[in-house]
Amino acid sequence: MRIGIFGGSFDPPHVGHLAVAQDALEGLELDLLYFVPARVSPFKLGVAGTDPQVRAALVELALEGHPRMRVWKGELIRPAPSYTVETLNEIAELHAGAELFLLMGSDQWASFPDWREPERIVELATVCVMGRTVGAIQDHDRFGARSIQTRRIDISSTEVRERVAARRSIRFLVPESVRREIEEHQLYRESEGQPASTVI
Repeated sequence: MRIGIFGGSFDPPHVGHLAVAQDALEGLELDLLYFVPARVSPFKLGVAGTDPQVRAALVELALEGHPRMRVWKGELIRPAPSYTVETLNEIAELHAGAELFLLMGSDQWASFPDWREPERIVELATVCVMGRTVGAIQDHDRFGARSIQTRRIDISSTEVRERVAARRSIRFLVPESVRREIEEHQLYRESEGQPASTVI
């Protein structure tokens, strides 16, 4: 069995996340791809964010109906901060004998040597840097990462949050189910003095 692990804040999940995940699913011929919402990233300690259970629920909505993508909530159970090596250990135990692939962007790859136990991470999983050239991979070639070509969709979670706070539409930037949930529960509406009402 071939399993991908795609971690992040997903605050909120958007169509860019889904598109690169689908590219990785196909490019790596994965049987299963886990989206892993972080409880608190070690690199974002002290940074306010949306409740992790809410973010996980948004990811579940975004993946609804997809036969090979699921949410892994293990990091929401453990005490913060969230460490990838612990997640990989848990998934490896759950899926004994599976081949694991850790998906990340080039910004995460740049800081990879500073992660907790990077040597153990590459023992547990093949690190796959999405949408970048081999040159970027060679920055830390001792870890044996591979490049996975994915499409580039210039959307960020920050942009989505800012658009909601500024009363601008996020239609087509996030799955419709996620848009409706953000609207119903008035998520991301208060930001730096912006009015609470918004059009999404």
